[in-house]
Amino acid sequence: MPIYEYELCDGSCAACGGRFTLRRPLSAKELTHCPACKKPVRKLISTFNSPIKLKPLSVSEAKSAGFTVLKRVNKGEYERQ
Repeated sequence: MPIYEYELCDGSCAACGGRFTLRRPLSAKELTHCPACKKPVRKLISTFNSPIKLKPLSVSEAKSAGFTVLKRVNKGEYERQ
């Protein structure tokens, strides 16, 4: 479930502090008001988390994962490995 960040459009609030985060399903309606203070809110653009691979895939691992592996032959020319 994604995490969304929101901030109040104007003013501040003791309940939410003016900014808050919520875990909401993708199918949920867009949030327009703070659940605590009922003031209008806007969604912020925030960072995202992606899985980190510690070592690069080898050619055989990439092929077994379903990727097409290409090798550079000349400038602008590639062939399958």
